Formats: sequence, C-alpha cells, structure tokens
Amino acid sequence: MASVHESLYFNPMMTNGVVHANVFGIKDWVTPYKISVLALLYEMTASKISLPKRRRLNKLILPLQQGPDLPFEQFVWTVEECCPQTASAVTLRLDEMANGELRDMEHFFSTLPTPFTSFDTEAYKTSVVGLFMRHMLLAYNKLSFSQVYKLYKSLQQYYHSQEEGSLPALTFEWSDMDLASTEDTVGDRIDKDDSPLRQTVAHTVCQACAIFKYLSLKPAALQEELNNMLKFNPDFAEAHYLNYLNSMRVQDIFLSAHSLLHYFDRLILSGSEGKSNGDEGYGRSLRYAALNLASLHCRFGHYQQANLALQEAIRIAQESNDHVCLQHCLYLASLGIQSLVQQGATQGKTAHKLMDALKDTDILHWKHSLSELIEISLAQTTSIWRMYGKSTMSAQQAQLLLNMSSLEPVNFGVHQNNTEAFAVALCHLAELHAEQGLYRAVSEILRHLKEQFPPHTQHAKLWMLCDLKIQFERHMNEGKYHLAEPLIVAMSALDKTQGLYRKALVLKVLNRSTEAYSVLQRLQVLCDKTKCTELAIRVMLSTAELHWESSGFSTALPLLLQALALARQHHLQSLASETILHLAFTQLMLGVPEQALSVLHEAIEPVLAHGSVMDKGRALLLMARCQMDVAGFKPNRREQTGNAAEYPIYLNEAAAYFSKLNCKERLREIHYFQALLYRTLGQNSQCNKSAMHFRLLDQELQTPAPPVSMRL
Repeated sequence: MASVHESLYFNPMMTNGVVHANVFGIKDWVTPYKISVLALLYEMTASKISLPKRRRLNKLILPLQQGPDLPFEQFVWTVEECCPQTASAVTLRLDEMANGELRDMEHFFSTLPTPFTSFDTEAYKTSVVGLFMRHMLLAYNKLSFSQVYKLYKSLQQYYHSQEEGSLPALTFEWSDMDLASTEDTVGDRIDKDDSPLRQTVAHTVCQACAIFKYLSLKPAALQEELNNMLKFNPDFAEAHYLNYLNSMRVQDIFLSAHSLLHYFDRLILSGSEGKSNGDEGYGRSLRYAALNLASLHCRFGHYQQANLALQEAIRIAQESNDHVCLQHCLYLASLGIQSLVQQGATQGKTAHKLMDALKDTDILHWKHSLSELIEISLAQTTSIWRMYGKSTMSAQQAQLLLNMSSLEPVNFGVHQNNTEAFAVALCHLAELHAEQGLYRAVSEILRHLKEQFPPHTQHAKLWMLCDLKIQFERHMNEGKYHLAEPLIVAMSALDKTQGLYRKALVLKVLNRSTEAYSVLQRLQVLCDKTKCTELAIRVMLSTAELHWESSGFSTALPLLLQALALARQHHLQSLASETILHLAFTQLMLGVPEQALSVLHEAIEPVLAHGSVMDKGRALLLMARCQMDVAGFKPNRREQTGNAAEYPIYLNEAAAYFSKLNCKERLREIHYFQALLYRTLGQNSQCNKSAMHFRLLDQELQTPAPPVSMRL
C-alpha cells in the first residue's frame, strides 16, 4: 500500500513538475546555450526563410528561450527538424566563434543589434524576443574581461562537447571562478547578487534541477556537481536545498535532514535583503523549507517535531497571505485521514467504512484539483480492494488513476506520472495480470515502470520487488525451483519478510520440511510482532501443508480454522477463500467428501470471480475430486457414477487454467484423474488419450509425481 508520508515533497523550485528558475530572484545571465539561441534569432532575421519553415521556427523560439539549457547536439537537432538551412547557418556561426578567437565572439555581440533595428521584424523591442536579446546584451556588457574570457572558454567546451558525446549542461569550472576577480576594476565590480559567480551558480542549480527532472542525471553525478558548488560557496542556500532533494531521491535520510537544516541556516543568514513574509525569495523559501522539515519528521515518526515545523510554516504563510503554501499545509490534514484509512485497513475495518472516510476528503481534492492527493487516494483504494480480494475493483481504481484527464503535459509532451502513486498502481496491475497468466502484458507494464522509474530513483524499489515476486511465482508454477531459489536473496534485500516467506515455500517443495518449518515459525513470530495479518494467514496455510506431509491431516484443522477466523475478522475474502480450499481438501483426505463439497461451495463463487488462474484451477480440480468421491468413483468400479457428465467438464476447465501458467506438474495430475474417470466410465479411447498425455508429461518432467493426497 502506498505510504502517505513518501508521496509529497514540497519543492519551491517546482510547480506541477516544472522548474522555475526565477523563484529565488535569479536574474538573466549569459551562457553558451543562450549564445546559440541568439545566433538562431540572428539567422532567422538576416536570412530568407520560406513561410512554413518560419512558422515552425517561430513556434520553437519560446520553448528554447524559457526552457532549460540543452546540449548543443540536441539544440541543433531541434532546429534542424524545423529548418535544416537555418540549423546549418547557426552551426557555422558558432563554429566561427568556437574555433576562432575571442574577438569573434565580441564581434558577434557588437553586430547583434543590427538585424533587430527594423520595426517590422519578429524581434521588435517590445516583444519577448526583443526583451530576451536586450537582457542578454546588458548581461554581457556587465562582464569583466576575465569573465568574458571564461564565457568564451565555456562556449568552446559547449560546442565541442558534441564530438566527445558528453552532457555539457554544467559548463563552468568552479575552481576557476571567484566572487571578485583580481583583474576587475572597482568600477566594473557588480553588486554581490548580480555578480556573474552568483548568477552562474544559480544558473547551474536550475540546470541541475532540469537535468534531475527531465534528463535523469544519476544521483552520484548530480551530487558531485553539488559538492563542487558548496566547496567554493558553502553559504549558497539553494544548493543545499537541491542537495536535500537529491538525498531524498536515494533514500539518504541522514544527509537529507542535514542538507535541509543547512538550507535553513544559510537562508536565514542571507535573508537580511528581504522580508520573511515576502512573496518570493527568502520568505517563500523559508515557508516551504519548514513544510519540508515537517514532512521529513513525519517519515521518522517524530510527530511532535513535525507539528512544530508545520505550525511554523502555517504562521509564516499566514503572515504573507500565501494561500498556496497554506493549501500545502492542509495537505498534511488530508494525508492524516489517508493514514488513518491505511491503519484501519490493517486493523480489519470494513471496506464501506474506509471508503466513507475517504469520500469527504476526495470531494475536496477533486473540487480544488489537488492532483497529488487524488493520486494517493486512488492508489490507496487500489491497494485496499486488492487486499480485500476484489481484483476487479482494484483494477478499475488503478485504471482510473492511470487515465486521469487532469494531468497536464509539463514539457515536450511529458506527463507528470512519476509519482509513488503511479508506481503503486502499475505494480498492482502487473501482479493482477500475472495472476491471470498474461505475462506479455506484464512485460509491457514492467518495461514502462523501468523507464519511468530508473533503478537509482526513489520509487524503483516498488517495481523491483514486484518484478521479483512475479518471476518467483512463475518459476514456482512451472516447477523450475532451481530458478526461483536465487531470487530469494534479491527479494530479501528489498523486503526481508517477503524473502523469508518465499524461502520457506522453496524449502517445502524441495522436501526440506524441518528447515521450512523453522523458517515459518520465525515468520509467525515476526508477523505477530508487526501485526501483518495477511502474511500471518499465509504462514498458517503453509504450516498446515507441512502438517499434511508429516503429522497428518487432523493436526492441520485447528491451524486452518484459526486462519479462517482471522481472515473473516479482517474481511480478507481472497485469503478466506484460499483457507476454505485447504479445509475442503483436508476433509476430503479425512474421508468426508460430503462435508468437503459443502464447504467448497462457499468458496467456489468468489474464487472464480476474483481469484487467480492458479486458484481457479485448484478449486475446479478439488470440486471434481470431491464429486467423484461422493459418487463412489474407484478403479474397476462402475456403479454409483452419479452425474458423471459434469466431472470431465470440471477437469477440462482446470486443465485450461493450468495450461495458461504452463504448470506441467498440475497438468500431469489432471491427466491422471481424467484417465481414472474415463476408465471407470468405460470410455477406453479417452482413457488411453489421457494416459498418453500423463506419460509424456511424466517423461518430460523426469521427477516422480507427488502423492495426490499430499497436495491441494
């Protein structure tokens, strides 16, 4: 089930997934990428371009101006798609500067205003393009000679990066930059906030944010850039904040708390220029930092500290009339309700009570378009219905989340679907498809998960564990225990209890009953301690199966009755049905098939409606066996055949289900009972056919068939 504390991180540098570069009061700066954009504008105005191509270029200009800096190769490719002729001209102009001398770049800036002097050009002085060009000229003219030289070297590095195949987004060498160059005159020095160093550092932070969001820069590479920033400017608060976000991404809780507290300290030290209740800069950042600190304390379970930080964020937000921040603060109230619902689900509350508790908050979420909380709520209901054994309802909620029409594209057609809620929903869908034997669809879902949540990202653990579970179940169904066993180590690294449970299953099928029983006893103690009801019931069922093989079927009855009572108490229909199958099989083996059939009728409907393919096959096989025993089917006995026409139908349907999973051991068992049935009915040709299938599978498996009395 999705954790409500891990789903929201309040990032003042992002709104709806889009990075805002000016949120800390950052002004314009000149970068090699923006020189490329200026060259594009120059060529568009100076050259003759056909009307369709000019229209495409006009549509491209605004995203290039306002988006994050692109690598040179990607920039040229983007322009080339609209107009190859202009792309070649831009490349040639940049080549002249990068492979020429510093005066070539100076000449470019000196001649830049010429094409824009005409009144009827696209870059008229009141337009966005004209403002961009003038801002770049003003920023360039403020640079000292040493800073112009460093910009020129960065332009060379940016241009030649296409040949090296590197990612040139972070272009400046921090060891070469200082606050006030010794070559600068006093008159050329700029105020600290307008200095090229601060602009360049801030620019790099925003570029790092863009890479973090769109280009999937690995945490280690981003951390290296941040360390370089903080080495030469340890008081740069925004770098500490980005360090916090990067640490949260890799689950480094200690470093994230450390970075966030440093962000507080630096922000307060640098806050003398602005008011604490300002709409931007220091005040806004402080409010969101307090809110992030509250969220971080929630993750640790330090609710008193979280409450204090939340009250601080509310106080500052109220002073500045920041309704957006106050709305974020109220998120925690909604998250509290969702947390109570999650707790109620584990304590056995009924589904309608939980859904009623979510209903009122969901109405507010939809009314105010709080997409993050809507996603969490849908992911929770998906998990709740799945836990209660309602697979159809679970799939419906997951599909509703994945098809939310309220999501808006944040950049170049990319949608904001990389949250934990989406990962949870997709993992549930993958497992639901795997239960029905639809492994091709499972592969597609997992492929999308791996693309959307790369292994180094925060929520990758969800699909990794899901993938391992699916692989394990598939190998176990196919009888490939040697392939299932190595997966236990990887699974234990992600979830110790799940890995331990799978270890017990493998030990049991390998007939290492003593070791399996020891592991199950450890798991039972662990489940009682952590109140994990679902796993506790599964442990009881596996322990009962061990009793079948060792001490007898009667000793398994008390354990199965305890598991059934626990499943019904917590309204876990799927586990209750599975327990009933175990009870019916036990009664069948104890020689009371009438009682077994009566009990089985209670579970057959929910199993066929919501159960997995394996459960459906086992239920139908058990139904056929119970009816055959009630009718008195024995080898060489032809009386008391009862309604014999129904029995092959059950067996054939069970065989179809097992075939979906390629479960050859179960199919061998089906063919055995079919041969027995047809021989009793005197249908020799059908009997010989089933016997032949049994022999072929027996030769293929090369393992002795387990006694039919030892396995459900």
